[in-house]
Amino acid sequence: MKSPYTTPRLIGGRLAIDFVNRAKPDSLSWESLVRFLEEVRITSVERTLRLLNLPQNDPQSADQLLQKARRLSTALEKIFSSVVRKEKIARDWTEPINEILRITEGHDELVQQEGAWRMEFVAREGGLDWLLAAIARSAAELVAEGSNSRIRLCASENCGLFFYDNSRTQQRRWCSMSVCGNRSKVAAFARKHAAHA
Repeated sequence: MKSPYTTPRLIGGRLAIDFVNRAKPDSLSWESLVRFLEEVRITSVERTLRLLNLPQNDPQSADQLLQKARRLSTALEKIFSSVVRKEKIARDWTEPINEILRITEGHDELVQQEGAWRMEFVAREGGLDWLLAAIARSAAELVAEGSNSRIRLCASENCGLFFYDNSRTQQRRWCSMSVCGNRSKVAAFARKHAAHA
């Protein structure tokens, strides 16, 4: 099911969920991947500009990372769908996560940019796989939650976005109350008043 929004906001509540909501494998381009990484602050503005030129400078490296990102997105969509349906997660779906975790050793480091401090991942070795490391870590944490996972699928038939239910009651139904939840309430109100008219 495809979202009615061309660019979903970051409403997933976890990095891996936002990645799946945004990075649909069949439409994931190099630019959309790099822009997502910038939006979630995995890359700085400067690094983003360099990465956007990578397909011209090193097309093989860019294509390899894009293929890994697509495999990761496909696997996460299967995993999250299974979690929502309370089904077992297939072992091979976790391989794209583990593949990235295995080769992305490094550490977080504080860096100062424009007078503000932020954390940035510093890979131990060169290569681009580190760009997906935080997403893979987030995904691994969600998978490790097992049956206690709070991953949900928006109740709107026209949405299809996942979200992490942080609500006190764990009964949240909508990816965003201001969008899908409001639309549902407006539609229910219209149906109710049409029935009484």
